[in-house]
Amino acid sequence: MQLDVLNIQGQKTGRTVELPEEVFGVTPNDHVMYLAVKQYMGAQRQGTHKVKTRAEVKGASRKLHKQKGTGGSRKGNIRNPLYKGGGTIFGPKPHGYDVKLNRKEKDLAKISALSYKAKESAIVIIEDMNFAAPKTKEIVNVMKGLNIDSKKTLIVLPEYNDNVYLSTRNVPNIASTLLADINTYEIMNADVLVLTENAAKIFADNEATEA
Repeated sequence: MQLDVLNIQGQKTGRTVELPEEVFGVTPNDHVMYLAVKQYMGAQRQGTHKVKTRAEVKGASRKLHKQKGTGGSRKGNIRNPLYKGGGTIFGPKPHGYDVKLNRKEKDLAKISALSYKAKESAIVIIEDMNFAAPKTKEIVNVMKGLNIDSKKTLIVLPEYNDNVYLSTRNVPNIASTLLADINTYEIMNADVLVLTENAAKIFADNEATEA
């Protein structure tokens, strides 16, 4: 899959990058993608939810009245879950939401997500961005030049760039991430994937090395 490299004004530079079919042209596996997204979203949850049982709420342990002969129902103590202020039955307890996923499944999920973006023509290759200083206005102008300023965009960088990160931080529909940290959720959550030229070349170089 060959894509043109654009400059920050959205114009063709005359250079192209070959994206490997092994990453951007496979048949997507929807179920593995679902598991990868479920794992990511589960990891965002703290799992600290907790309610008090009848053993933990405040109240005397004295039996309210004798078992028989009152004409009323049988009652235990005031901490009975049926009373106001009593304990909660089968309430939530602290636990994790971890989903086990092996490395091959994670890789397949990312490849599937990238292939979806390629089929949707939602991948843009742009020359490397080197801002002199972090400016939100500059990154917004770049997105306007690419005609994707109204879309949710994920910028993928080969290495950390403080100026790019700070420039995108205050724009609601733009996010940046490192190529090494990219995950299935971020890919699928974005409408457009913007790869810098060096980040795109890493895909090609990795495939050539493995071959």
